[in-house]
Amino acid sequence: METNQRYERGFAALAALAPQKAQAVQDALADIAPDLGRFVIEFGYGDIFTRPGLTPALRQVATIAALTALGNAAPQLAFHVEAGLTAGLSPEAIIEVVYVATVFAGFPAGLNAIAVCREVFAAKGVTVAKRPAHPAGETDRRRRGLATLALTSRDAGERVVASLADIAPDLADFILDFSYGDVISRQILSPGQKEIAMMAAATARGTMTPQLKVHVKAARAVGLTREQIVETILQMAVYAGFPAAINAMLAARDALAELGE
Repeated sequence: METNQRYERGFAALAALAPQKAQAVQDALADIAPDLGRFVIEFGYGDIFTRPGLTPALRQVATIAALTALGNAAPQLAFHVEAGLTAGLSPEAIIEVVYVATVFAGFPAGLNAIAVCREVFAAKGVTVAKRPAHPAGETDRRRRGLATLALTSRDAGERVVASLADIAPDLADFILDFSYGDVISRQILSPGQKEIAMMAAATARGTMTPQLKVHVKAARAVGLTREQIVETILQMAVYAGFPAAINAMLAARDALAELGE
């Protein structure tokens, strides 16, 4: 295959993540769609992955969350779980990304992603350490949920409750107690990592514009830069397609404008 600077840059980035599998990507497609293999290297890695806005580890956070949320790409998820380990994510962090994505994509998607993680970890000989996710003695789920929301979206808890009071007040309880109190409040990932995972999952699902806007604003509240938000969404063009990335970018623009940026 004729190479160019984009291809060479992309192949080097892919080989750094998966030295045993970089050429296998090309070989697997050589007999039917060699140009697709080239597109993966040139665009996915040469154009996108090597951009400076996110570290390789944060790009894997976004990708693992997106592939979990999509729910239809187990081989690719396995590849990126392994790549996440190579990029410096701990097994515990990868599992936490799946937990966060499960809030957006549902339990079947989360269960299937955990099965993929189990296979990869077993093959790599790594184990998941049992670490406390919340401070010892902190058992009030509602208080945790409200506190987690308050860090990123002042008064958001009250707005969630009010918005659902007339039709499904129990859903508001589930959001505050489970989504935020049980999952998003967990302390193994940093707030920035969690927001990257949530923006990626919401973008990949393609039907969550209001929620994506919430998490773009939350990303800024926890210290992510505008560039990191944009790069997270650009990464999704590779995994969820251009329509999803375009729609998410327009939502991010609106959210940032509402913040006065």
